[in-house]
Amino acid sequence: MRPLWKGSVSFGLVNIPVRLFAATEQKNVRFRYLHEPCRTPVEYRKVCPTCNQEVAMDEIVKGYEYEKGRFVVIGESDFARIPAETTKNMAIVDFVRAAEVDPIYYDRSYYLAPGETGEKAFQLLLQSMAEAGMVAIVRIVLRSRQALGVLRVYRDSLALETMFYPDEVRPITGLPAWNRDFRIQENELKMARQLIENLTAPFSPAKYTDEYRKALLEIIEGKIKGEEVSIAPSPDKGEVIDLVEALKASVEATRKGARKEPATQGRRKKAGTGVP
Repeated sequence: MRPLWKGSVSFGLVNIPVRLFAATEQKNVRFRYLHEPCRTPVEYRKVCPTCNQEVAMDEIVKGYEYEKGRFVVIGESDFARIPAETTKNMAIVDFVRAAEVDPIYYDRSYYLAPGETGEKAFQLLLQSMAEAGMVAIVRIVLRSRQALGVLRVYRDSLALETMFYPDEVRPITGLPAWNRDFRIQENELKMARQLIENLTAPFSPAKYTDEYRKALLEIIEGKIKGEEVSIAPSPDKGEVIDLVEALKASVEATRKGARKEPATQGRRKKAGTGVP
């Protein structure tokens, strides 16, 4: 993997050289737009509507729109004026418990590896965080933007989760109102809890697959080979008329599934809750 960022983690007066690597990748099936009559890919060009001509890359600059239709241009020399310690330093601000950070703040995941001469200090930070059971809130500049992040122990290394700032998380008050004046019956609550218990299992990421992408790739492969691929439709579950009857049927169906896996069911009751 190629590092996306090189700098250092400031841990008190200790600076630890590190390299940052992308931890995840999107595996979406990507399409291109074609001109239907000739099947030629459609081109997208950068055109200036004022000059009515295509614009070369060396003629494009970055502009900040401070008022409607009014811009200030920011050049590479302006970015260079930002102190290097701001752009090349991941500063630890606080140590907190992972459970205190709501996952809604998480954005992207990265791996950290020590840079040259930083192995011992990196291992010291890793081991001390693991023994303390803490994560670090950090500030880092990535792609011309200062981000908050959570630095945490991940297996035998460190991972960085970039975060949204509080004002970037939309308030829940923006959701449409709904009727909350329902009286939940005790038997409904009991069956819902039973359903949750029957569906409880240790988290195993390997068992979750992208079924949509799999079906789409089957269709694509079939078309490449000149074949028609039939994808089995999902069973029609019908309209839920009675909540209690639906709960009873769900509990019974999951109970039957649980009987087939007695060893797993025994582990379910002991499984704890993982913290991201």
